[in-house]
Parts: sequence; structure tokens; C-alpha cells
Amino acid sequence: MSAKDEILGRVRRGVAKDDFAGRRAAAVASLTNAGRGPQPSMAGNLAERFRLKAESLSSTVAAVARREDAPAAVAAYLAAHGIGQQAVLTSDVGGLDWSASGLQVAARAAEDADWVGISGCFCGVAETGTLMLLSGPETPATVSLLPETHVALVDVSRIVATMEDAFALLRAERGSLPRAVNFISGPSRTGDIEQTIVLGAHGPCRVHLILIGGA
Repeated sequence: MSAKDEILGRVRRGVAKDDFAGRRAAAVASLTNAGRGPQPSMAGNLAERFRLKAESLSSTVAAVARREDAPAAVAAYLAAHGIGQQAVLTSDVGGLDWSASGLQVAARAAEDADWVGISGCFCGVAETGTLMLLSGPETPATVSLLPETHVALVDVSRIVATMEDAFALLRAERGSLPRAVNFISGPSRTGDIEQTIVLGAHGPCRVHLILIGGA
């Protein structure tokens, strides 16, 4: 018998003597009925709180009244920064009329040659100005992580107060977690070298948010 088999044998014998089913039921009950810890009080407009926090993290923010107005707002942002008019996007925002705004878009995962990625988001967190994005066939994570510029469309009705509220919304609407949940709080940054903050070290150097229903 190898050392590995001996060790695993001890584990199996130990588990067999234990009330494994009872321990598992207790763990599931604890996770299901877990109470919330202390949370900040956030009275007032969550969308405004979200905007202020996002801007403090070096994101830029614009607002439009309707979802249909988003392509023009994105085109104006790209033109103002000389970034070009080509982008990849996630399929959840692919149904908008992007061509009418002069943009050339493709609904697919991003590649290393793509400069702009446009995505929706599952929800926004007002406490920290953070986006919550879920990965999936229609929403590949590369669109928000690989291009130098990430533009996200955020419905103000989907802005929640805290991270705990975001996870509660995810459980209520999806039931189970997707393969990946990404939280984006402004452009990628690092201070590894001489504690000097550098944007875009591990992802987008620009994050622009279009608040829909916030104009």
C-alpha cells in the first residue's frame, strides 16, 4: 500500500464513523439562513451614490433617458476620445441599433486586437460604484476584461445598495451561480512598482458607464 492510499484510507474510515449527512445538512442550513452583518445606511438616491463612487474610482459616467439612446452616447464618447468606431459587445446589448450611430460592432468574445468592449451588467452596487457582471455564452467575460476601453450600460433600476443585495438579487433571479461572477470597480490598476498607481495594467485603462434612465 502506498502512502497516498494509507492516508486516504484513514480519511475514509474517519468519515465513515462521523455523522457526515448531519454535518452537511447543518452546513447547508447555515448557508441558507445566514444573517447579514453590519451594513452602511444609504438613504437617498442610489443612482447618484453609484455615480459618485464610480467617478471616485476613475470611471467616467454619462446618462441617457432611454435604452435606445445608449448607442449614440457610446459613439459620442468614443469620438471624443479618438478611440474609433469599432467594438465588440455582449449579446445582451446586441439588439440595440448600433449602426444608426455609426458604430461597427460584433457580438462575440473579445480578442487581443479589439480596442473597445461594450457590455451590459447584471446590476450595479451603489455602496462602492461597482459593476456585477455574470459570465455566460451571451456575456463572455473577455468583452469587459480584454479591450483597453470598456463601456457598460447600467439600468438605474438595477442599482442595489450593497454587495449583499447584489448576491440576494442573483439568488432570486438565477438560483445558482454562473461559472464566473466579475466585480468591476473602475479601470484596472496596480501600485506594484514604487507604489505608483498605473491604470490598465491587468485590464481596461478606461471604464465608461452609461446610466440608462438616469438622465
